[in-house]
Formats: sequence, C-alpha cells, structure tokens
Amino acid sequence: RLAEAAGRRIVDLAREGLRPSQVMTRQAFENAITLFSALGGSTNALVHLPAIAERLSIELPLTLFDQISRRTPLIANVRPAGQYQMEELFYAGGIPAVLKQLLPLLHGEALTVTGRTLAENVRDARVENPEVIRPLENPLSHEGGTAVLWGNLAPEGAVIKQAAASPRLLHHRGRAVVFRGLADLQARINHPDLDVTADDVLVLQNVGPVGGPGMPEVGNFPIPGKLLRQGVRDMVRISDARMSGTAFGTIVLHVAPESAVGGPLALVQDGDEIELDVANRRLHMHVAETELAGRHAAWRAPRPAFQRGYGRLYLEHVTQAPRGCDFDFLEGGDPVRATEQPKF
Repeated sequence: RLAEAAGRRIVDLAREGLRPSQVMTRQAFENAITLFSALGGSTNALVHLPAIAERLSIELPLTLFDQISRRTPLIANVRPAGQYQMEELFYAGGIPAVLKQLLPLLHGEALTVTGRTLAENVRDARVENPEVIRPLENPLSHEGGTAVLWGNLAPEGAVIKQAAASPRLLHHRGRAVVFRGLADLQARINHPDLDVTADDVLVLQNVGPVGGPGMPEVGNFPIPGKLLRQGVRDMVRISDARMSGTAFGTIVLHVAPESAVGGPLALVQDGDEIELDVANRRLHMHVAETELAGRHAAWRAPRPAFQRGYGRLYLEHVTQAPRGCDFDFLEGGDPVRATEQPKF
C-alpha cells in the first residue's frame, strides 16, 4: 500500500513540477541528521547523506553531524541502543511521532515531497508509547547516537556509534593489535597464540572505499576466540570500514583518510598505544611524529584490486568516507542536459 502511494506521488510530483532540488535543501538535510541522531540510526547515514548532498553542491561536513548530535537527545528506545525492536517503534507512532517530538529542533517550515511543510505533515502524529518514543525531557541520552572523532589517527574524521558502545570503553587507552586486511584477520583472529588481551585495541586496515574495495560492512569484526571463551564481549575496534546499523560494540569506523591511500591508519603497528576519548572527540596514537614520518616514507600502497575496466575507474575516482564514497566527477549541482541530436 505504501509503495503504491509512493509511486502515485512520484507521478504527481512530475506533473506538478516539484523538483528534488526544491525539497532536498540544506534545511531538509539538517532535519534528516537531527532525526538520525534522535533515532540512534546507522552510521551509514554519514556516508549516504553527504553523497546525496554533494550531488546538489551542498556540503555536509562531519563537524555538522557532530554539532547536531551534541544538541539532539536520543529519544528512540530501540535496539541496539535501547530496549525495543524497530517494529515497536512503528506501533508507538513511527517516524511521524518522532518528528513531532523533535519539532523544536527541526526546520518545521521545510518543504517536503508531499508539497506541504514538515510541520504540516506531522501535525496529527501522536506518541502511543512514551517508553518507546521518549519525550525530549526524558531521553535515553542527552546526545545523539553518533559521535565524530578527530586526531592524528583520523585527521579527516572517524565515526563511532556511542549509543551502542560499552560505557566503560568510551575513554580507553590500549595496545594496538593490527590486522593488515580481511585475509589476515581471518587467518589469525581465532589463533590460540594470538598475542592479545581484553585491554588491547584491535585495528583492521585496508577495508575502506579503495582498500576494501567498496568499504564493506566488516567494522564490527569479531572478538578473538580465546577472549570470547574468557567472557569478553566487547573491545575497542578501529577500521576504515562500515558496519550495520544493528551492530553493537565500541567500534570506530570510517577512519579517514583510509589505509589504502596512505592515511595514518596504515602506519599503526602492533604495540602502538592508541587512545579513544569520545567525550572529547579524540582518536590518537601515542607515537612520536618523527617515527610516524619515517613509517610514512617507507609505506607502499597495496596492489590495486582492479587494473582495468569499471573497477579501475572506481578506484581512481571514489571519494573518501566524509565525502560519501561517491565518484568525484558526479559531485556538483549542475544539471545534466540532453543535447539536441542531429536529424538526418
């Protein structure tokens, strides 16, 4: 039913002449980020929204995501951050009810695809279960679900879903245990002789947009088998990959620049001390700058996954995570105009 209604509305939009650029404004994107923050939504939003916005020449820097998250309380009591299933959010009033709760923080006057403003769309929405959709005055957390980190390990930013992390690990300092890629991870993660403790920081390299290739959802890679058997259920894990919005753990993602293009993540070695400080938005490796400079000079890029064809085109033009992992030649708001074909 909803799919049919959406299809009809698409046809009506074409007839009315209401263009995507009239709806996808900066205000609309800020509304989307606010909703995402209040829901504790998937970290994939920090890739998808900038990619869409860049097509319209609208910049959504990671600083904007973090600013909005800091001022937006987490009010959706759904997993992995809360108690309830997503289905129960629907029965509690769904997204319209969440948006109505958030109206003081939203651009209510923003135009939507209905042809009405956001405030008009949610005027009659109602919260049916205030335990599932909390009021702004009684949130699960006074900040949104996601935080953005910076530091010498992520000069262009990294992302953590703080709402799904272990509180005791949100400020943590530990020794790096490094995996050079997925094959290395698979070969060693469950080896009984792996030198690892529960206080260490697991680092996975070369799984970003170029290194993956394609930035796979492997950021929530497993805890070493021998630690699982000891009862360890979470550790700080860092990578340039993505992860599913349903995953739990103290997992730092989207580290930029990524390993495969020579970002600082590529320089991390076993035994380096890494500090995660979410409250201060910091991701830092305690290694001397002279040592890092020497490592960078010795670093060599991994062999490209593709040598020709579409794969090579992708590797040469894909942007880094903060810009949406889109093709760089598709950014910008200039419309693509059909040229008049000659008549024979």
